[in-house]
Order: sequence, then C-alpha cells, then structure tokens
Amino acid sequence: MLGLEPQVLLLLLVCLIAACAFEFVNGFHDTANAVATVIYTNTLRPWVAVIWSAFWNFIGVFGGGIGVAMGIVYLLPVESLVDQNIYHGIAMVGALILAAIIWNVGTWYYGIPASSSHALIGSILGVGIAFSLLPDTNGAAVNWSKASETGIALLVGPLFGFTLTIILMFILKRFVKSKAIFKEPHKRKPPPLWIRLILIATCTLVSFFHGSNDGQKGVGLIMLILIGILPFKFALDASKNPLDMRASLAQVEQVMSRVNAAELAPDEQEALQEVNQQTATLDRIFAGKTDVKQLPEADRFQIRKAILLTYTRAKKLMGSERVSLSPQDRKVYEGAIENMRGFTDYAPKWVILIVSLSLGLGTMIGWKRIVVTIGERIGKEHLTYAQGASSELIAAAMIGASTQLHLPSSTTHVLSSAIAGSMVANRGIKNLNPQMVRNIALAWVLTLPVTMVLSGVIFLLFRALL
Repeated sequence: MLGLEPQVLLLLLVCLIAACAFEFVNGFHDTANAVATVIYTNTLRPWVAVIWSAFWNFIGVFGGGIGVAMGIVYLLPVESLVDQNIYHGIAMVGALILAAIIWNVGTWYYGIPASSSHALIGSILGVGIAFSLLPDTNGAAVNWSKASETGIALLVGPLFGFTLTIILMFILKRFVKSKAIFKEPHKRKPPPLWIRLILIATCTLVSFFHGSNDGQKGVGLIMLILIGILPFKFALDASKNPLDMRASLAQVEQVMSRVNAAELAPDEQEALQEVNQQTATLDRIFAGKTDVKQLPEADRFQIRKAILLTYTRAKKLMGSERVSLSPQDRKVYEGAIENMRGFTDYAPKWVILIVSLSLGLGTMIGWKRIVVTIGERIGKEHLTYAQGASSELIAAAMIGASTQLHLPSSTTHVLSSAIAGSMVANRGIKNLNPQMVRNIALAWVLTLPVTMVLSGVIFLLFRALL
C-alpha cells in the first residue's frame, strides 16, 4: 500500500505502536494529576474519576488544534536530517521514542511526577545533537530558537502555577466564609454538593486541557515518524493540491522584491538571498504543471523544505528595523505565507484519533502511584477542598493558555507546583514535604539531560546497526 519493503513496513508499524505506547504511558503518568484531587477529597470514586478524566482527555485531543504538535515537529528540522536511507529515519524516531518511554516508565514506577513533555523534548534534542556528531553532517541538527522558546514555556509554567495558587488561596481565605473547604476531607463522607461540583469542574478542565496540550505532543511525535520515514508521502497535506499555492507564492515573491538589499545587514542579505532561492525552487517545481498528477512524489518533500526555509528566513527579515515595507505589504505577506504553511502544518484525522484513544485508555490504567504522591506526599497534610480546587483551576488555566499560544506545557510540573503553592499558602513553607519536593525537583532537573544523553546514545547505536 505504501510501496515499502516488508521489513521497513514492520519497523514503521513498530515505531507507530511505540508512539501510541508513549501516549498511553503519558495518560496514566500525567492524568493522575487531574484525578488526584477528586479522589482524595471523596468527590468521585476512583473508577468514576478515571473514566471521566479519560473521556475529557479524548475530547481535548480533538479540540486542541495542531499548534503544539507542529511546535514539537519543528524542534527537529527533519528537512535537514532526512536522507535517501529510510533506515536513518527509523533510527531517528525509534531512538527518541524509546528514550522517552524508558524515562517515563521509570519515574512512574517510583511514583515521581516527572514530566512527559520534558522527556519527549529532551529525547528530540538528544537525537538532534547526536546527529550533529556524525561525519559529513549537513544542516542544522536542532531548531534552537524553537527549543529556547519551548524551554522558557516549560520553566515559566510551574513558577506561575506556584505563585498564582498562593494568591488564589489567600483570596479564598479572605472572602469565603465557609471554613469547611479549608479542612481535611472526611475519609468516607463526600464534601457538600457545591464543593463537589467545583472539584468535578476543575478536574474536567485539567483533563480537557491536558488532552489538548499533551495529546498534541503525541500527534507531533507521530508526524515526526511519518515525515522522517515516509517524507514523500507525508511531507505535505495530501488533501490539498500543492499547485494551489502558486498565487500565494507570487505574493511572497512580490513583497520580497520590494525589500532593498542595500539597506540590510550582511546576515539579512543572506536571508533575503535564501528566500529568493527557495521561491525560485518552488517556481521551478511548479513550472508547466497543470495537474497534481504531473507533480512527482519525490518533489513533495522538496516543496515542504522550500516552504519552511522561506518562512524561517523571511521571518528574520520581517523582524528587522532595516526592512521598510508598508503595512499593506506586510499584511499581504502574512496571509500568503500562512496559506503556504497550511500545506505543511497538518495532521491526518486518523493520527489524532489513535493518539486520543491511546491517551484516554492510558488514563484508566496505572494512575494510583502518582495519585498517592499528589494527594499525600507533596505536603505534610492531605489536600483540603480549597487546595484541590485552587491548584487545579490554576493548572487548567496555565495549560489552556499554553495551548492557545502553541507552546507545550508540563501538566505534571504545573499542577505539582500549584499544589505546593496551596500547601505554602495554608501553613507556610514548613508545610511542604522536603523529601518529596526534592525528588520532584531532582526529576525536573534531570529529565532533560538524562533523556538527551539516552536518546543520543540509542540513536548512534541504531545508526551503527541500520
């Protein structure tokens, strides 16, 4: 069906199954954060909570778009790493998936709320860096501008979660007269109805936004697999005709022709030259074509590469003060380049479906270890109703905001930090469990370097074998 040799098809299926396994592990590793509060406050029975959370994770994957997914894809410049040897693509995606799963399962086994996001991103960076160590390497191995943007997002999220939860807890103490929400839940009795409804709502929000953000990471991971192993099949959205972008291409060329190269710095002149080279490549590919069937399959990956290089180089130019373009020209350019990016920034519906199923099923399995940590071990006391609601509300808001900004967010670290903030707001810093906080912080610090080294070593080993 895909025109692959049997052994290559088998390896592709193994990689796709491994990606689904990663998302499955992500489900029970990260979504335990969402159900911990409703379980520990006796708001919902455990089996009801995990099924409810799984359902909203499933919905969240479909409702989150693909902005975060493309952020994951563009961490690794596949257009620079992919070559004619299909086994090299398999080595790339196999190494990063295996490294992320090893770290995720290991931290889950010890009940440590480590971040699946950090594990995946660290694995991607490790593969890129290891690729740069290979002889005869050409092109960038890691998109460092995207990596730094992602790193800042993952760092800021927990800090905001911790701080905002403290503020929200103080507001609740100041204005809520009912003291019942600040007491430890009864071991058997459920909370009052209004408190239950609030906790169920916050659990639902965290589950939905976890699906919309972390689910997209799974979508991005599978797109990395498909583009890395089958670049000619999945480089462009198969539901669109590449010839339809010619009008947008002409608009980009028209705007770029109005940029005065003499006014630019040397590096900006190089960027302009690169833009012109890539648009000329697209013109050459499209020349004389009247039907999509006339477009060789091998050219689809070249089109993708030209679009992305045009976008990155032109983005640098558009941000320069030395580029004097009218607002109208800038508007024309933005609309044209967005239309062209529509051919590269996509995910098939079946990819979104299998990720949502993997995440939803994973949510219902193996959640207990992380729930115990969240509910009992971050602080020296069990969660109160107010702590559970406020930490989940802040976590949901932070994750939702990250999704809207097309940035990855660590559900684990945002919610763990929020719960730590609620503990501090309740009785001060002494209310934190120093050993567990140290373990979580250690996992947070170690995840990136460990997964980078692990994926890099596995990648080099696979390249030597394949």
